[in-house]
This record gives sequence, structure tokens and C-alpha cells, in this order.
Amino acid sequence: MEADELLVLVAGGDQRAFERLYTLVCGPVFGLVRRVVRDPAQSEEVAQEVLLEAWRSAGRFDPNRGSALSWILTLAHRRAVDRVRSARAAVDREQREASRYHDPAFDQVAEEVEAGLERQLVRRCLNRLTELQRQSVTLAYYDGYTYREVADRLSLPLGTVKTRMRDGLTRLRDCLGGAA
Repeated sequence: MEADELLVLVAGGDQRAFERLYTLVCGPVFGLVRRVVRDPAQSEEVAQEVLLEAWRSAGRFDPNRGSALSWILTLAHRRAVDRVRSARAAVDREQREASRYHDPAFDQVAEEVEAGLERQLVRRCLNRLTELQRQSVTLAYYDGYTYREVADRLSLPLGTVKTRMRDGLTRLRDCLGGAA
């Protein structure tokens, strides 16, 4: 049975269908979340939340708008991006709070130089991408758009954006890994 059919059954409260759906999609969900969140423990937590959300909101799935796997992966991507943003905001809050009460215990000049060098490296690697790859990566990772939103902004099919993202991220990884 396909994920689409299973998700329709899950919407009716069928627990066995959810078990089968869980088995079918948990790998792709975890993989996507892991790529965005990076931390394995948090990725497991987010993947669990996504699958719970799929159980709770299966009734909102409309098979006429796309496949069940795409719907669930969209939930996963959104939840993972939310987690990253939340973690980043928490770190920012902690840093602001810490800076209010403590003098910096690090060499600020060295930190700024290192951060500057890292920014230059990322810019250099981004410049090695094709213009189309750079646009997609920049919109998704710097501006925080989902793949669907990137596709809409660039007036491209979602599959094309995903391909550009995959190719662009592979080239970035190779470039950044080779420079380390």
C-alpha cells in the first residue's frame, strides 16, 4: 500500500496504517531533518514531532495537491527550519544576556578575524556555484525560504529547485571541505 493510501487511512484513525506509514517515511523524514538540524539527538526529536504531527493532522492531507511523502517531508522541513531558528534565537538571547554581565573572555579581535575569514571562504565557495544554484541556496539558507517558496519566487518547478539545491550544496560541501 502506498503512503497516499495509508495517510488517508491514518486520517480516519487507523493505527495499523500509521505503523506502516511510520515505517515507510521515518527514514526520509529523519534524513531531511538531520541535514537541516545537524544534531543527531535534536534530529530524532524533530522527526518524532513531525510524525506525531502527521498522525494528528492527517485529515488536512489533500492527495490532489501532492503525494503523502511530499506532504510529510514539507512538514519535516518546516519543523526542522523552525528548530534551527529557535536554537539560533536561544543562542542569541544567551549571548546577549551573558554579554550584559560579563566581559568577553575571548580575544574579540581574533574571533572577528576568524569569523571574517570564514565569511570570505563561504562567499568564495558560493561564487563557485552557478548563478541558478547560488540563487536557490541563498534564498533557502540565508533568507529562510522553504524549497516550495524558493520555487515560487524563482518561478521554477519544485523538482528543479531541489536538484539545484542538491547540486549546489554538494559543491559547497566539497569546496568548504577542501578548504579546511
